[in-house]
Amino acid sequence: MDAPNQVSQQEAAQPTAAPAPAPAGTAAPVDPLAGQTAKQSSSNATEHQSQVRQQYPPPQVDQTQNAQPSASNQQPTQPNPNQQNPAAQQRQRVMARDRYNHQSLGASLNSSVKQARVLMVGAGGIGCELLKNLVLTGFAEIHIVDLDTIDLSNLNRQFLFRQEHIKKSKALVAKDAATKFNPNVKIVAHHANIKDDEFTVSWFKDFSIVFNALDNLEARRHVNKMCLAADVPLIESGTTGFNGQVQVIKKRSTACYDCTPKDTPKSFPVCTIRSTPSQPIHCIVWGKTSEIEELKKESEALKKIRDAVGTNNFPQMLFDKVFHSDIERLRSVEDMWKSRRKPEPLKYETVYTQATEAVASKDQILSDGQRVWTLEENLVVFKDSLDRLSKRMLDLKKAKDPAEAEPIITFDKDDIDTLDFVASGANIRSTIFGIDRKSRFDIKEMAGNIIPAIATTNAIVAGLCVLEAFKVLKGDYGQAKEVFLTPFAAARLLAPDTLRLPNPDCPVCGVFNISIKADLSRATLNDVVEDIVKKQLGFGDKEFVLSNEVGIMYDVDETENLPKKLSDLGIKGGSFLTVVDEDDDEEPFVNIVIDVEDSIIDENDKPVQPKFEGSPKIPRKPTKAAVTNDDANGMQQNGTKTSQPGPETESKGVKRAHPGDDAPPTKKAKLTTDDEDVVVVHDVGGAIVIDDD
Repeated sequence: MDAPNQVSQQEAAQPTAAPAPAPAGTAAPVDPLAGQTAKQSSSNATEHQSQVRQQYPPPQVDQTQNAQPSASNQQPTQPNPNQQNPAAQQRQRVMARDRYNHQSLGASLNSSVKQARVLMVGAGGIGCELLKNLVLTGFAEIHIVDLDTIDLSNLNRQFLFRQEHIKKSKALVAKDAATKFNPNVKIVAHHANIKDDEFTVSWFKDFSIVFNALDNLEARRHVNKMCLAADVPLIESGTTGFNGQVQVIKKRSTACYDCTPKDTPKSFPVCTIRSTPSQPIHCIVWGKTSEIEELKKESEALKKIRDAVGTNNFPQMLFDKVFHSDIERLRSVEDMWKSRRKPEPLKYETVYTQATEAVASKDQILSDGQRVWTLEENLVVFKDSLDRLSKRMLDLKKAKDPAEAEPIITFDKDDIDTLDFVASGANIRSTIFGIDRKSRFDIKEMAGNIIPAIATTNAIVAGLCVLEAFKVLKGDYGQAKEVFLTPFAAARLLAPDTLRLPNPDCPVCGVFNISIKADLSRATLNDVVEDIVKKQLGFGDKEFVLSNEVGIMYDVDETENLPKKLSDLGIKGGSFLTVVDEDDDEEPFVNIVIDVEDSIIDENDKPVQPKFEGSPKIPRKPTKAAVTNDDANGMQQNGTKTSQPGPETESKGVKRAHPGDDAPPTKKAKLTTDDEDVVVVHDVGGAIVIDDD
């Protein structure tokens, strides 16, 4: 836009060409208006130049630098400090960037961005890209929360981190790296868990927008719950390989993260894991469930092995127990091996005597996680990892308080000690059962439920998050979209979809949220029941249940907790209480979630006080039409009949259905028969839960 004006200024500054002289001997024609025209033209040019100078004033130049110094008073020219100061040049770049933001976003939106206070949870793959975008866009204040530290495997896609940052806090390093992009933005880093007590509902209320950049289902649900309680818009995002998704969540306007059920975790029968593995994943799951803390479950049989933790005999004793004695016991069950290959037990001494070369090159083996180790190399890693874990266990026991529980070491895909143990143990067991061994790199992916992350996918999703944030800042939720990134779909790369409406039966967003302040040093449960629920919320004589995360604290038949202090019941600042209307009304209240804030209240006042004025208008639960015989082949939901789709109507698209659309076919869960025990593999932190009681 500035180029045309600059050209005009240059043209205006050029002198007017003089007319050609008349030939000799010929009198020049006299134009009576020539003098008047020339004067007028000169006056217009002068006036135009004056206007240009006022609109685009030339840079201020020190006249003493341009003037010719006299011979008697000649001084050296002083350099311009702005040309040499990097900080000044950075400020100029920031000012230029803000001008471009003003032009592209508009005055109103750019002003909202510069005043916004945002929270970003997670500083990993999406988080690094998102933080860069937020800083360059000019958001005024950005808070980052991440408990994780930087690992070598992060460097291929998390571009704010470098080799020297390994083992350092992601949040703190990301803050330092992003500040260089725009020093005018205030960045506050929290190396902490978003579920910590310090991050209360009141703390969430101070933000304009919250961005989720997490890879953890449990943390996602927590942030979703806190944003709904604080009534702060949340922009949820996630990637899976080449696929990605961005979703705007606003209380009472859109569906929340928990409005739709999530995929069930993978499961394996315990008998397969323990006795008849046939795939590498079976041996890997066995390795994860057989770590040191699991030895406590077989108290007498493994007492000697437990006592040997930290000694030189410990690796051999454990090896012979799980890879020889237990295998021999399995082989003795003849019926089990009629149709499958018998496992071959291994002896520690036999394998170790063949591992002379592997022992000598231990450091080289441990540094090469991409190659599939031999049996002897796996034994070397098995022994070395047990030595490391044993030392850690002894240190934990020494530092343990007598009143605390026994320390344990749990599997973490980023913990090299536990990863080496699981990888080597799984490979040794695979050898026994004739299963292909895997590299440590592959086992890390399988044990940690890792799906390879793509840097480009993270960048696209982070950009979509900021675009949706602009709509949120303008309050234009009607234009906000739930965007799916599906590069291999038949349709298009980006598939925007209208936001879903809240699910009235959702246990998270289908509730009514309120906040109270309580002096926990003297407030009792009876104060909450009488002063808040019955009086302020208008329950009166209605029957209701009051509970927390642990269980029921009060109902008509459960009154012994009423005189107890809230602190004695485990309630603290940031705790949630849930009120469930159990009266026989045709239209009962929806569930009410009470956020308890710890506060110091004058002794003359009641120890529990509401943070709302008057009596809130609590919505009623929606009525559901009864299912009649005519609906035997369909589902009755909110008075609208939805037919079950047949095979010919199955949706083959990549997007989920909306209310009013035909319901998509649900996945059939794999059922176990004969009350078979099941190992459930959760995607949260790589945890394994065994249900075998």
